[in-house]
Amino acid sequence: MSSAGEGLSRPLPEQVRLNVVDLAATVLGTLPAVSVPPPLRGIAKFEARKRAKLGSAPIAAQLENDKKFRELVAESVAAGWPELVASLADGHVPPAADPVLVAAAAYLTRPPGWEEMIELARSDLQQSAAAAEGSEREEVVSRLREQLAAQKSAAKEESDRLREQLKLARSENSDLRRKLHDARERAKAALARTEEMERVAEEARTAAVAAGNAGESELRRLRERLADVEKQLEASRRAAREGRSLEDARIRVLLDALQDASAGLRRELGLPATISRPADSVAAHPGERPGVRGVPARALADDDPQLLDQLLAIPQIHLIIDGYNVTKTGYGTLTLADQRNRLMTNLGGLAAQTRVEMTVVFDGAELNAPVQVVAPRGVRVLFSDPGEIADDLIRQLVRVEPPGRAIAVVSSDREVAESVRRMGARPVPSALLLRRLGRA
Repeated sequence: MSSAGEGLSRPLPEQVRLNVVDLAATVLGTLPAVSVPPPLRGIAKFEARKRAKLGSAPIAAQLENDKKFRELVAESVAAGWPELVASLADGHVPPAADPVLVAAAAYLTRPPGWEEMIELARSDLQQSAAAAEGSEREEVVSRLREQLAAQKSAAKEESDRLREQLKLARSENSDLRRKLHDARERAKAALARTEEMERVAEEARTAAVAAGNAGESELRRLRERLADVEKQLEASRRAAREGRSLEDARIRVLLDALQDASAGLRRELGLPATISRPADSVAAHPGERPGVRGVPARALADDDPQLLDQLLAIPQIHLIIDGYNVTKTGYGTLTLADQRNRLMTNLGGLAAQTRVEMTVVFDGAELNAPVQVVAPRGVRVLFSDPGEIADDLIRQLVRVEPPGRAIAVVSSDREVAESVRRMGARPVPSALLLRRLGRA
């Protein structure tokens, strides 16, 4: 061991100092009270985990200035690391040894050349710190590169999105230009008709002047004709200003006349405000009836998503739904009661939106008692009688409809679909109705 007066020219590396203080704090807790240096007696009473933290500076100063205390700690180190202490005493530093442990053991045991051993450990620690800093820097650079790549990818996606939006805007602009062209053409046609009417009015005025000598009655007749022409001219001008054609005005007048005539005919015949549908009396029509004409398919396949939308747009169409076939396709994991309630709720919204006559048929052959089903407004609910399946009731509903009425049957049952197709109805897969209900 070296003398107490020997010291380092530079402070111990921080890691080595902490290790030395931790070793001394551990030994301090094992010393008898008489062997504890007076400056450290208060610290020796601390808990082991607080001793090194709170008494770091006093313990380090005592080790530096108190040879005896340092030798007590060195003995503990020699007992714990005998091979390392022996190797250092011979002047050899084990190549695989931790630099912190080597420096701590050299500082406490003071073998020959211990200062150089500490400096060597300091150099190793600095190199390790530099390597760690370089590794951290490389990690930061790699992370920044990843962030840059992500930003480039996001920028490319944003660019693609903007490009698609520009393409869509151009397409909409093209449509608007086409519509503007059509509007201009209609305006030109209306102007031409106006000019024609003005020419007719001018001719009528000339004829009226020429026929003025023909008598008062002929004059009144010509004036009435002139007034009619002028009224038509003013109506034409007003329609042109409002972007409407004279034909549109005439059609509107014709429709109003037809509506008034139909209302008067209904009052004359004493017809009720609401009439029953053929499906309401299906039980009274068990026999065969002529099949209805085919529903327009509009060149769409049975699984085309637009098929159901086009069918619902047909005036006075009757939509017949195979209830359990739809519910078991869409939500078969629910109980039958929950399936019926969910279908009724969804069909209520569709009926309110489209105002289409709807009839839902459920299989009631195996029911032990009547089932209470709250049918929404505009939706008819039927259960097949005992001994009868829902498929037969669906076919009976198709038969009772008058020839020519449009009928669509929603069912994925192939036998049902083929039979109603032969009867003139248009089959629709259950998946299309479920998709339409989900969209609604």
